[in-house]
Amino acid sequence: MTPIDLLLEPLQYEFMVRALATTVIAAVVCAILSCWLVLIGWSLMGDAVSHAVLPGVVLAYIVGAPFALGALVFGFLAVGLIGLLRGTSRVKEDAAIGIVFTTLFALGLVLISVTPSQTDLNHIIFGNILGVSADDLVQVGVLAAIAFVVLMLKRRDLTLFAFDPAHAFAIGLSPRLLGALLLGMLALTAVVALQVVGVILVVAMLIIPGATAHLLTDRFGTMLLIAPILSASASVIGIYLSYWLDASPGGLVVLVQGAVFALVYLFSPRQGVIGRQLRRHRASEPVGA
Repeated sequence: MTPIDLLLEPLQYEFMVRALATTVIAAVVCAILSCWLVLIGWSLMGDAVSHAVLPGVVLAYIVGAPFALGALVFGFLAVGLIGLLRGTSRVKEDAAIGIVFTTLFALGLVLISVTPSQTDLNHIIFGNILGVSADDLVQVGVLAAIAFVVLMLKRRDLTLFAFDPAHAFAIGLSPRLLGALLLGMLALTAVVALQVVGVILVVAMLIIPGATAHLLTDRFGTMLLIAPILSASASVIGIYLSYWLDASPGGLVVLVQGAVFALVYLFSPRQGVIGRQLRRHRASEPVGA
């Protein structure tokens, strides 16, 4: 079998085409948001929101509503509860995040266990990218487009908020509102990625691309280009590997992203571990050696 055949054979199946399209869309919007999450230090917040949407999805299934609607409601609910705990008690932010997301995630698990269903609700947890329908693809595309447009329109304000909230406040911006906007986009983007990799692995798609890009450049604008390119490429490779290895597509997408991060961590010319050692070795060599 030629390399061309390896590339074209999976595309003969509509479910593979939908899987590729959905995964790339989710990967791009997650990667863009991840650049801000990494800079601000909101990795745990991404984990919290991605897990907290589980009961919303199950309840949406019970009442016959769209999964995305239930996930969005509980995503925003999680953000609101974390803010409430942090602002009205002595509980610190990391503890508030842990309390909210573990409680809501546990609620989701309980609902799954007691809900009679002809649908395997465990797909919510582990993802079901190969089962994406045309309607699901449209839904993911619409939600991703909304998140993308908002992030691009507000990228300057959000970037200033990430680097210097005090300066943002000094020039008339509201750090509180910008933070709320970013959390809202986090909830929306978590819903987009939920269909692809499930609740468990959403946080990986929200963190790894931005962290990888951050090792490659110091310029935030460049990060916003590198992260989605790497994430989309890793997603395509992961989906193809899942076809040929008959393995979990969501798991392989995240594994490829993790492998890319490991390579960058080791070999990045500027920030890589081995790259830094090579620079030190060259700097220590006598002139003319």
